[in-house]
Amino acid sequence: MSTVTGTAPGAAPPPGTGGRRVTAPPRKAARARAWATRAPLLPALIFLVVVTQLPFVATLVISLWDWNALYPDDRAFTGLGNYEAVLGDAELRGAVLTTALLTATVVLVSLLLGLGLALLLDRRFRGRGVVRTMTITPFLLVPVAAALLWKHVLFNSEYGLFNGLLARFGDLFGFTAPQPDWISDMPLAAVEMALIWQWTPFMMLILLAGLQSRPLELTEAARIDGAGSWQIFRYLTLPHLRRYLELGALLGSIYIVQHFDAVYTITAGGLDTANLPYVVYQEFYQAQEYGVASAAGVLVVIGSLLIAVFALRVVSSLFREEGSRA
Repeated sequence: MSTVTGTAPGAAPPPGTGGRRVTAPPRKAARARAWATRAPLLPALIFLVVVTQLPFVATLVISLWDWNALYPDDRAFTGLGNYEAVLGDAELRGAVLTTALLTATVVLVSLLLGLGLALLLDRRFRGRGVVRTMTITPFLLVPVAAALLWKHVLFNSEYGLFNGLLARFGDLFGFTAPQPDWISDMPLAAVEMALIWQWTPFMMLILLAGLQSRPLELTEAARIDGAGSWQIFRYLTLPHLRRYLELGALLGSIYIVQHFDAVYTITAGGLDTANLPYVVYQEFYQAQEYGVASAAGVLVVIGSLLIAVFALRVVSSLFREEGSRA
């Protein structure tokens, strides 16, 4: 009996071979098939590298130079000098604190509001599909358009909706309602309100997906045992939503850290509302300090990547949990 490569000694040859020697496919043929499989993805991969990685490499190189566009002949290599200037800048440290406060406030409040909306939309009622569609509409708006809506339609001290409602209630109850200048009196809160309004639907969608994936038999068993609504929420629903809450918080943080539109549109970075992206914009387009702006941009990217790593870990653990349940 002839031997067959790739089989145990003494084993019968595969059916259909007629006892002939069967050789393993050549390594070159396997590589050719692998490349043929990956070839359709190469244009997208090349485009992604050209659009994202090459500009980032150029930013890294520029961040090592003292480069002011107003004095193009005075460029000089400074190494990590721009990073030292960025980390030692008092304005940048204030922007870091503003970014942290803005991110934490928007993420926490939008998570709480999103959780409340998700719990409401998880119940069955007539017109739930229409209400759900209307609820996610703010997240579908262009960020600049949403910021302009809040600045001119809601916050304007002369014809804005908020002051109009205050005046209307004052007329109804017979007192003179205050007419605050929302942006001047509470600038950071104005930016936060616009971002919370836009990001609450995103959190609601994530948490609603988590609610609809929970095992209903556990809830029914708890109700049979006499558990109330609060006990079910505290000991069953909330632990089940923990991963979804973490995912929403991390994804929201990645975006809010890099958010520029609302700060630029509503306050133009004034009144202590300038965050890190706005400081980078100032260095690039106002001070023309390309080296310092590139260094600040690299630090923002590093911070965003650190948050993204945690987000990816949460996503992978969430998928592992769902796979183990399946």
